[in-house]
Amino acid sequence: MRRTAVTAGVLFLLTEAAAIAGAVLYRPLLAGEGAGADDRAVLGALCELVLVAAVAGTAVTLFPVVRRWGGTAALGYLCARLLEAVLILFGIVAVLALVTLRREPAGAGADTVAAVLVAVHDWTFLLGPNLFLGLNTALLAALMYRSRLVPRPIAVLGLVGGPLICASAVAVLSGLYAQLSVPGSLAALPVFAWEVSLALWLVIRGFRRPAVSPR
Repeated sequence: MRRTAVTAGVLFLLTEAAAIAGAVLYRPLLAGEGAGADDRAVLGALCELVLVAAVAGTAVTLFPVVRRWGGTAALGYLCARLLEAVLILFGIVAVLALVTLRREPAGAGADTVAAVLVAVHDWTFLLGPNLFLGLNTALLAALMYRSRLVPRPIAVLGLVGGPLICASAVAVLSGLYAQLSVPGSLAALPVFAWEVSLALWLVIRGFRRPAVSPR
């Protein structure tokens, strides 16, 4: 259990680092900038491949632990987390296709294709690291709250942050505000705090002795 906790904690920290690095490195390409943007985007794609592996890794690592406190919820967490990883992967493919398009001689309709690829990336970013992230966060936080494997204040962060980022994704879908905006960033803060605090607790302290018996 101690090894599992440390592994899960390190993977959660890796997801945060890789996600931030990927977003920073992608931004010049998605904004249509020129020199150097392609190379930075390729580095960003490598970072997000690490992100995909880490996201899937957290699901696979924690599923055998949390399923004892709710098999259906644990399976839902596993599926939602893996779907998040798949959507991120689609976004990576869209960015790499955009890099290829920019490196080839421009033809008729190149600008339209580039705009479509940027839109594909933006939608996968909304559905994966927002909507499905919120869903799997809420499920995992509920399981952690029930089992008391981590302190309940940490679990409460996830119980608040998961539904909040899902609601924010729905607001973006409805056109109320842009995804990369002040409201969107504020809605993501509780999930960020949940993942970081959960990761640090698992790495430093490990799982607590459950207060309730597993099924």
